[in-house]
Amino acid sequence: MIPWPTAISLVLATAALSALLSWLSIHYARRRALLDLPGQRRSHSVPTPRGGGIGIVGAALASCLFVYFRLEVGEDPLRLVVALTSVAAVGWIDDHRGLAALWRLLGHIVAVLILLLPMFSDLFHPGQSAQVSATPHSVLWLAAFFALLSAFLVWSINLHNFMDGINGLLATQAVFVCAALGMLSLTASAPHALLLFAWAAAALGFLPFNFPRARIFMGDVGSGTLGLMIGIGMFWQMTATHTAPASGLIAGSVFVADATCTLLSRMLAGRRWYSAHREHLYQWLVRSGFSHAAVVVLYLCWNFAVVVPVLYLANRSGATATDGWIGLGAAYALAAVAWVGGKRWCLRHARRRHGAGSGH
Repeated sequence: MIPWPTAISLVLATAALSALLSWLSIHYARRRALLDLPGQRRSHSVPTPRGGGIGIVGAALASCLFVYFRLEVGEDPLRLVVALTSVAAVGWIDDHRGLAALWRLLGHIVAVLILLLPMFSDLFHPGQSAQVSATPHSVLWLAAFFALLSAFLVWSINLHNFMDGINGLLATQAVFVCAALGMLSLTASAPHALLLFAWAAAALGFLPFNFPRARIFMGDVGSGTLGLMIGIGMFWQMTATHTAPASGLIAGSVFVADATCTLLSRMLAGRRWYSAHREHLYQWLVRSGFSHAAVVVLYLCWNFAVVVPVLYLANRSGATATDGWIGLGAAYALAAVAWVGGKRWCLRHARRRHGAGSGH
């Protein structure tokens, strides 16, 4: 058991380091002219430095090394550190000079394989207490699980990158999800609880520089790495005992629902679903007149009004895994209804505004 003063000190130090690195990144971005310019697919109106997510990355990596080597909690951190660093490097390159989508995707896949391949091979390592019989049937199931988990982590990286489009949205979501998963892991005495709280602190340290007014954007270096961190946190929570396996997906429901509903609507409309766009609900809300801060508050309201109660019911004493999956289905059904209703309101508002403008 890690002493509370040590845990609190680590969380505070992680937030402070993230804030310091984020502040330094503003000066670096200005010197290198790393600016996001306003445009048709942008939700900001003034040139803004990018790449501030390096503060989140640096603080998160420092917390990983401290927790594993200084506090000796958990397994060898090298795979985790290398995977996070690899995703951050892909984003850093893209922030500086641009990187083709295919190369970004390949970089993400390599990072995930670095993280997961040793875990997969350990299942067949002789002498392991959890060794399984390498029958064709077991190999098939393990290969399917490995492929699904790999796709899930790559999907999480890109999903959170897509959702990083307005001031403060991704950072506040990362704070909420990591803190919620950390709390669940703490109640279950899972070894990753402290690291999840530290990751929440890393995002929190960056937040004042990005919200409510953006002095810098986190860029791909931050959004992609946060996506991997949140995906890893969801997997850790899913494998933790005494918690509902669906809790991680419930915690991230507002982002997952927005991204998934947007993707499906574009595919059904025959659009190029993989191209850049501004059709997520949060982007429609901004174009309909909501401020960035108001949209962030709306998404936080979902987290506290829907996610927190569902997580409580799914993980209360006496709850079963089935209760968690029912809660997951209910949360996503409600999220889909909210997405459709919100999108229709935005479209009606846009038509009324266009009609009023045409009448002058």
